[in-house]
Order: sequence, then structure tokens, then C-alpha cells
Amino acid sequence: MSIISLIIKREFIAKVRNKSFIVMTFLSPLLFVGIAGFVGYLSSMKAETKRIAIHDESGLFVNEFVSKNSDKSNYKYLDLSLIDAQFLKDSITNESYEGLLLIPNTTNVADLESKIQFISNDSPSISFIESVQGIIANKITDINLEEAKLDTEAIKNAQSKVNISLAKASGEQSVKGLNEIKIAIGGGFGYLIMMFIIIYGNMVMRSVIEEKTNRIIEIIISSVKPFQLMIGKIIGTSLAGILQFFIWAVIGLSLMFAASIFFGVNVGPTAKVSPEMMQQAQNEFAGPAQMYIKELWNLPIASILIGFVVYFIGGYFLYSSFYAAIGAAVDNQTDSQQFLLPIIMPLMLSVYVGFFSVMNDPHGTLAVVFSMIPLTSPIVMLMRIPFGVPLWQIAISVTLLFATFFSVVWFAAKIYRVGILMYGKKPTWKELYKWLKY
Repeated sequence: MSIISLIIKREFIAKVRNKSFIVMTFLSPLLFVGIAGFVGYLSSMKAETKRIAIHDESGLFVNEFVSKNSDKSNYKYLDLSLIDAQFLKDSITNESYEGLLLIPNTTNVADLESKIQFISNDSPSISFIESVQGIIANKITDINLEEAKLDTEAIKNAQSKVNISLAKASGEQSVKGLNEIKIAIGGGFGYLIMMFIIIYGNMVMRSVIEEKTNRIIEIIISSVKPFQLMIGKIIGTSLAGILQFFIWAVIGLSLMFAASIFFGVNVGPTAKVSPEMMQQAQNEFAGPAQMYIKELWNLPIASILIGFVVYFIGGYFLYSSFYAAIGAAVDNQTDSQQFLLPIIMPLMLSVYVGFFSVMNDPHGTLAVVFSMIPLTSPIVMLMRIPFGVPLWQIAISVTLLFATFFSVVWFAAKIYRVGILMYGKKPTWKELYKWLKY
């Protein structure tokens, strides 16, 4: 055990003293905050107003666009119905306008459903076209109702907006969007595990390849068993990664707090907000906010945190064993690409299953099965836990995960033991299978 602890200490110190590790540890939060600030600055900038020419020969729709759309979007509509249509088309070619909405004159309003054109040099966005179609469709509908001698105002007043309230069987009120919040919490933890596995699993692999190519491994292996060396590398690298994540969290939160003070972002009421507006906002959002907070506190927080730690350890150790075996089998990172795809695929599959299956049916067959499979359970089960998972399912999943981990470590150690001293030959899947028999 003392030998493994020495290897862990050596790997940990070697990682944290590495210049690239130190630089990225303190530079990454700065880059993240800088990018977030830059994106926020760009989003706060007012987009360039696009001028849309309208040639409405029917005279039915111009006022609809001005009154309903011009003040709420980046588009400014200009009534140019008195100007020749061909001249406007030429203006579009010369980019004087973003586009031309051409509405012909017709005796039958129903013909406008298929005869209106939008002419532009660039393809317009789907949202813009849908907005224009909606305005025209509403106006044509009103005209059709008037021709049918129906009271359009009475029809609008008769339209109902249904707001279904949610409640539990126990009688307590619930809130909408709670499933999305749960999947966001579970997905966030699962995505964190996946990124940790990919980043630091590759670090384990690169460490093995580096020692192998420098022939340092031949000296180390004379006094240390391959299994001890592999376990020490995995644990030492994981501790360095946890330290880096902790430093990132502290620096990131500190920078966000400092940025909020520097830019004068206040979380409390400001002088620009009147007391009446504040009171109205409190009355409108206090109730729903309290219900959301209550629902969040009712989540199995202890199970989520404990599950994150357990699946974090099991998932990382399981995949790091694969990475260590691959590093021992190849001489450079280029040769490792053929073996990395089978490792990455289960991680990607678990993310897709989590978001497309757990969100819709967290207790369905597909979600339950993938939360039991060891290669996908660290992510899928974490997404299921916020929805409430029976303890026996978690116990089976954790047992299978760590049993698979020990099995993979045993097989990976065999590949590691042989491959660590193999040079100058690209291994194949067939050769890796032979190494397992040695």
C-alpha cells in the first residue's frame, strides 16, 4: 500500500508542478469570464435595423405591419406602395432594402394566401417569415369573418386561454417546468463527470505514453508492479484534477462577484425602479418563486450529492483504466485514436439517452436499463436521481459499476503489463486479445 501511495504522490506532484497545468488552472477561469462578458456585451448591443419595403397594391396590410411589428423587432417596414414594383425590385438588387414584401391586388382575398411574395438577396430567417405570415393570416381571417357578417370582436372575446394548475396527490400545489429543472440539475452533474473523464482520462493516457517513449518506465517497472503503477497513476491524476476543478470554482465565483461590483450590477432595488413597480413584481413573482424554492428543497439533495460522488469515483476509475491500458498499448497519441472511439461512444450515448429518454420518462424501461449498464450509469442514473429513484435500483447500479471497474482493472492490468514494454509496433485488436491471455 505504501508503494501505491508513493506513486499517487509522485503523479500528483508531477501534474501540479507542470507549467501547462499551472497556466491553464489560472488562465481558464479568466478566459471563461472573458468570453461570458464578451457574449453579454454582444447580446446587449442593439442589432442593426433592417428596412423592409412593402408594396401593398391591395391596401389592406400596411397598417397591420406598422402597428404590430415595427416597434418590437429589428425590422422597419416602409410603405412604398406608390412606387413602381420593378423599381423596388432593382433597389433590392442594389441592397437599398433588406427585402420587398409584394402584395398584389385581387378581387378575391383568398387568393392572397398563395400569391404574396417576399423578395430579397439573402434567405430570410424562419422566425421572420412566420411572423409575416401570421400578420397576414390574422388580417385575412378578420376580413373573412366580416364578409361572413360575424362579429370579430365578439369572437376574440370568446376565445379562452386555459392555464392548468398542477397539484400532487397529497393535495400540495406543484409548479410547471419542474421536470426541466430536475433534468438540468442531473444533466449538469452528468456532463461534469463526462468532461472530467475525457480531460483527465486523456491525461492518464498521455502520462503513460510519455513515460513509455522516454524509457523511464523500464526503470520504474523494475521495482513496482504494473497494477500498482496503473492504480497510482489513475488516483494521482484524479486528485490533481479535483484540485484544479476546486481552484476553477473559487476563481470563477470570485471573478463573477468582482465583475458584478465593477460594472455596478445590483441584486437589490435600484433608484431607477419605482416602489410601485417593485411591489407589483413582488406580488406577481413572490408566490411562484416560493413554490419553486420549496420544490427544489424537496428534491433528494442528499441522494444527488452522494450519488454524484459515488458515480464520479466509479465512472472515472472505470474509464481511466481503459485510458491507461490504451496508453500502455501504443507508442504515440496518433496510434491511440483507433482505440478511443469505443470509449467515447458510451459516454455520448449516455448523454443522448439522458436528455431524450429520462426527460420524457425517467422511470421507463430505456432509462432504467441504461442507468444499470456500468458504461452509461454514471450519467444516466445521475439524471434520474432528481426524479426519485428506488434505493434498490441505485444499489444494483453502484454494485454493477464497481464490479465492472474491478473487472476492467484486472483486464486492463494484463494489457498494461505487456504493452508497457512493447515498442515500435502498432497493436491491433487481435493482439490486445492475445495479451489478455498472458
